[in-house]
Amino acid sequence: MKAKKGLGILFILGAALCFALMNLFVSLAGDLPLMQKVFFRNGLTVVVVFVILCFQKEHFRIRSRACIPWHLLRSGIGLLGVVLNFYAIDHIGSISDASILNKLSPFFAILFSVFLLKEKPAIPELIFVLLAFAGAACVVNPRFDMRLVPALAGVAGGACAGLAYTCVRILGNRGERGIMTVFFFAVFSTVVSLPLMLAFWQPMTPMQLVWLLLAGAAATGGQFCITAAYRLAPAKEIAVFDYMQVFFAAILGFLFLDQIPEVLSFIGYAVIICAAIGQWAYHLVRARRARGPATPERADPPPDPARRE
Repeated sequence: MKAKKGLGILFILGAALCFALMNLFVSLAGDLPLMQKVFFRNGLTVVVVFVILCFQKEHFRIRSRACIPWHLLRSGIGLLGVVLNFYAIDHIGSISDASILNKLSPFFAILFSVFLLKEKPAIPELIFVLLAFAGAACVVNPRFDMRLVPALAGVAGGACAGLAYTCVRILGNRGERGIMTVFFFAVFSTVVSLPLMLAFWQPMTPMQLVWLLLAGAAATGGQFCITAAYRLAPAKEIAVFDYMQVFFAAILGFLFLDQIPEVLSFIGYAVIICAAIGQWAYHLVRARRARGPATPERADPPPDPARRE
C-alpha cells in the first residue's frame, strides 16, 4: 500500500512537471494567435486517446444520451478555461503566477458543487476557499491598469476549470468512462479551435512549431500521469502534491524566461498552498474518523483526468 502511494506521488509530481512544461512551451512559442496554440495543445491528445480507445472493448460509446449535455457543457467551459489560461500565460508576465491562479479550480469546484450537486460544504471548507481567494488577491495585486486584465483572466480560467471538474464529477456519477470524457473534450476543443485557427492563422517558424508540438506532448503526458497517480493512491492523500506545478513553473520561468515573481506573488503562493494543504488535511482526518478504527482502509475512487484544462 505504501509503495503504491509513493508511486502515486511520483506520478502526480510528473503530471505537475508536465503541465508546468506545457505552460513554458506555450510561452516560448511567442506571439501567436491564441486559438493556434489551443489547437496544437489538444490535437495531439486526440490522436493518442483515439488510438487507445480503438483497443478498448467499448471503443467510442458514450454511456447514455443523458451524458451528452454534460459532455458539451464540460467541453465548452473547459475550452474557455484553456483559452483564458493561455491568455494569462501570454500576458501576465510570470508562468508561475498563471499556474497558481489556475490552481484555484478545486476551490471553485466546491462552490459550483453547491448549485449543481446540491452539496453543502462544511465551515472549514468555506474558510479554506476564502483563504485561497485572499491568496489570489495577492498574486493578482490589483493596480487597476492593463496588467489587471490577464490576472483576472487567470482567475476566470481557474473558475472555468472548477466548473468543468464539477461536470466531470456528474459524468462520473452517471457512469461515463474517464477516458471518453477526455476524448470528447479534446475532440470538441480541436474542432471548435480549427476554423478560428485557420481564420487568424499566422505563419510559424520551425522552432515555434516545435514548441507547440512539445506543449501538446506535455499536456498529453500530464493527462496520463495524473490518471496513473489516482489509480495508485486515494485523491485525498496525494492531490496536494499537484501544487508542485507552481514550484516547477517558477523554476522554469526563471531558467528559461528570466521571470522573477514579485514578493506579493510569493505571499499569495504560500496562502493558496496552505489553504490547499489545510483542505487536504481536513478531508483526510474526516475520512479517518468516518472509517473508524476497526474498518480497513479503502481508497477513494479515482477522479477523472479530464479536470485538467
